[in-house]
Amino acid sequence: MATDISSSAPPVGLREAKKQETRQLISDHATRLFIAQGFEQTTIAEIAAAARVAKKTVTNYFSRKEDLALDHQDVFIASLAHTVTTRRAGESALAALRRAFIDAGTAAEPVAGFSGPAFARMIADSPTLSARLRDLHDLREAALADALVEATGAPRDDITPRAAAALLGAVHRTLFQRIQELTLAGQDNARISATITAEASKAFDLLEPSLAHYAAA
Repeated sequence: MATDISSSAPPVGLREAKKQETRQLISDHATRLFIAQGFEQTTIAEIAAAARVAKKTVTNYFSRKEDLALDHQDVFIASLAHTVTTRRAGESALAALRRAFIDAGTAAEPVAGFSGPAFARMIADSPTLSARLRDLHDLREAALADALVEATGAPRDDITPRAAAALLGAVHRTLFQRIQELTLAGQDNARISATITAEASKAFDLLEPSLAHYAAA
């Protein structure tokens, strides 16, 4: 006998919210364990037990172990490209990225590199996480290059968007690493923000001669 289960099934929005809640719960427990005992030393089974879910549930939500710690990587990868595609009228890519970084640095946002001393130490102490973070910077630069192609109408094989993205990406990578260094040195976010916004201005100034008017909206 056929049974109508539509009335018992949760709405799509509620189902998705539950999935996000479970994903965040697993990530939170994983990060706590990584910080306490090291990334390489922590197993998926331990994470599953801490989150009170099956081991398969963990791997269903996170295909790679490092994704458990770096769980906002999609936002990170898209961040520079998003800034370019949403830049203000008349604003160059450089000006938009400078403005966005200063805002993020002032607000001590994680996407700029603010993570707190425990998390920063976890990354620094793990070769796997450090390597993955480098990969994420590369992916962010590639996404920025694609955005610059769209912004300028350049051919896909034009070296200019890739070169511009490499220069802009290098400044962001350097500033990110600087924030991590200052965090590990024991400085609080307020002090780091003051330092990094001043240093960011100097770093972006270096690109002004070549990119001041590039990809202006």
